[in-house]
Amino acid sequence: MYRKLISKAALTIALGLPSAILAADKHGHDHAHKPLHGGIIAEAGDIDAELVARADSLTVHVLEHGKPLATAGAKAIATIHSGNDKFPVVLEPAGENRLAAKGSFKTGVGVRVALGLTLPSKPEARFNFRLK
Repeated sequence: MYRKLISKAALTIALGLPSAILAADKHGHDHAHKPLHGGIIAEAGDIDAELVARADSLTVHVLEHGKPLATAGAKAIATIHSGNDKFPVVLEPAGENRLAAKGSFKTGVGVRVALGLTLPSKPEARFNFRLK
């Protein structure tokens, strides 16, 4: 009798684990973390940032709970790390939910970008991206 109870308990736990793992993977969000603009996604709390890094521009698309988040009045500084070099870049609001900077930027394998983003009425969010 005890073996049956133990077996049932073990089976219940084993069947419940995958759903618990999947729930933890969702981070409490009801949206996917897939790039919509060909960039790289990073998350800070409820805010997702998609960095699109090109040799002549940096663009960050901002979402909250999977929906575009207005960037009017936002401030952002990206620091590009390439080897021992680091380059700060100021991004300006450039549309409904975008911030952008034009210039000449290092991109490619091994380059990292740290982004500090301050939106009106939100605490500062920090994102880290590793370019591929």
